Formats: sequence, structure tokens, C-alpha cells
Amino acid sequence: MRVLVVEDEEPIASAVARGLRQLGYEADTAADGVEALEMAGAHDYDVVCLDLNLPLIDGIEVCRRLRAERFPGRIIMLTARSGIHERVEGLDQGADDYLVKPFALSELAARIRAVTRRAGGADATLRARGLELDPDTNRVRREGVDVHLTPREFEILHYLARHEGRAVPQEELIERLWGERASPFTQTVKVHMNNLRRKLNDGFGQPLIATVRGKGYVL
Repeated sequence: MRVLVVEDEEPIASAVARGLRQLGYEADTAADGVEALEMAGAHDYDVVCLDLNLPLIDGIEVCRRLRAERFPGRIIMLTARSGIHERVEGLDQGADDYLVKPFALSELAARIRAVTRRAGGADATLRARGLELDPDTNRVRREGVDVHLTPREFEILHYLARHEGRAVPQEELIERLWGERASPFTQTVKVHMNNLRRKLNDGFGQPLIATVRGKGYVL
């Protein structure tokens, strides 16, 4: 599941996006209303977590424009405002839910699961190459058999599954899943990939992850 976090306070945006990635989501950030509209138009987001107080274009107007442009994803308003008027205004413009700051990451994740279920997305399981990946529980099954992965291993596998058939460079995995926390020269991706291959291949036949020399990893 892909989430866009729209928040002008960079430390908050980074912390929320990082936390969502650790839960198995793909998460991008936008710092203002203009960037939010551009990114939502260029990518297929399942959920937009939208701050109300944004530079250039405020969250209410971003929400209105997204709905006017028939944006198909869910929208969760994030704001320090707790008044009934602001909540009603956001919902009237097309928001699916409303979360008041400060909030716990676990509550945001629960709201994301709830709005996608209400949208008919109760089964968020991703299926590829005999794999079943459930981002709500980080559960992985291969050919009906449970495979126990760490949260980071799940993130990597889920990203490869979303891009099935495309060679994903190590640098892209680091940028999308680790952000600025890892050096591009680190061996951590290779270590996780070796563990993934071992867990996914033990007791099964065909290997699932291939290395394409000079290009990256492909499911």
C-alpha cells in the first residue's frame, strides 16, 4: 500500500513516513499543497495523510481539488485543530477521516486500515509469484505455507512484489525504505536479501528473487 504524507514540518513528515515504512507501507512526503497535488497526480496513492495547515495551498483546498479531479484514494486529515467546524469542513470537502495531532503512529495505521476497508479494500493482500503478503499483519505465505520475516525483510519483499518483473536497484531500496539513515555503500541490503532468499527458498523449489547484474533485484 502506498501512502503520501503531506506535512510542512519536515521532522514530523519524516518521522511519520519512516514509521509507516517500518510497518510495511511505501511512504512519500510532500511539504506543501502544490507539491501534494503534483505528486498525487503523478503516482497511484492508496491513502493521502493531509495536514490542514499547509503553505501555498491549504489542506482543505488540496482535498477539494483532489476530489474534483476524481482522486480514487482515501484522504485522512491531520491537524492540530480540534474544533467541530474544521472537522466538518474537511469531511465535507471529501476527506474520509480526521486525526487530531498529536497522534500515535499505531492510531494512524489503524485509521489507514479502516478507511481502506471502507473503500472496499478489506483484502489488502498483495499476490505475486505464489506469494501472499498482508501489509496489515506483515504476514507472508508462499504456496500456502507461512514464512516468518522481520519487518525490514517484509518491507523489501513487499516493495519487490509491487514492482514484480522490474529490476529494482539497491540504491532505490535504500532511498525508499531507509531514507537518509543508510549509506549507499552499506552492505545491509545484501544481508537482508540473503536472509530473504534463504527463508523464501527453504523447502520450496524455484528461487523467487534474482540478481540482475548492474541493475538490481527482481521478483
